[in-house]
Amino acid sequence: MPAKGVSDVVGQLHVITDAAPGRDPLAAIEAALEGGADTIQVRAKGWTDRDLYHLAATVASRCLAFGAACVIDDRVDIAIAVGAAGVHVGDADLPVEAVRRVAGTSLLVGATARDPEAARSAVAAGASYLGVGPCFETTTKQGLPPAIGLEGIADVAVAVEVPVVAIGGIEAKDVPALIAAGAHGVAVVGAVSRTADPKTAAAELAGALRLARQRR
Repeated sequence: MPAKGVSDVVGQLHVITDAAPGRDPLAAIEAALEGGADTIQVRAKGWTDRDLYHLAATVASRCLAFGAACVIDDRVDIAIAVGAAGVHVGDADLPVEAVRRVAGTSLLVGATARDPEAARSAVAAGASYLGVGPCFETTTKQGLPPAIGLEGIADVAVAVEVPVVAIGGIEAKDVPALIAAGAHGVAVVGAVSRTADPKTAAAELAGALRLARQRR
């Protein structure tokens, strides 16, 4: 998918499903959509294909009702099966070029990058947008490399022409600096899904994004 115009369809507030044992991802996702999340990324590592399909289909349906985009982590087959807007792949997933061979230009394809070289490579392979981080220290996902900070986000943002979505330890207070550094938007897990009030948390992030972009 060409870079030009992609920023018009890549959301600013990506909320990633928290499918940890004992958590109900759907309740938090519904609240996030009500709060203003414009993209939901379905990530449920370790789930069976059937369970993941049903979760993804439900999330895709709710996203459609709210005018939001549904993106599936890793699984391009599930993304196509449920009519999702896109798929996001990381370093250990299918390469971007392989995803493009399967999906053609019909899906947004997000790729993970943490430095300009990896970012340019992903874009050349067909990535529509980049998930860049971790920006800050986070306990939501284990085994992550060191945080790259605002400078790392800025380095990637100036290296590519596709939207950069910052991820990793982000809270609403961080949004102005991230947008100023060149991020198009942010992706969060715990900042919404692991709060007592996911709707309010999403609304605070969405409001911070709107204000930061107005001031940019």
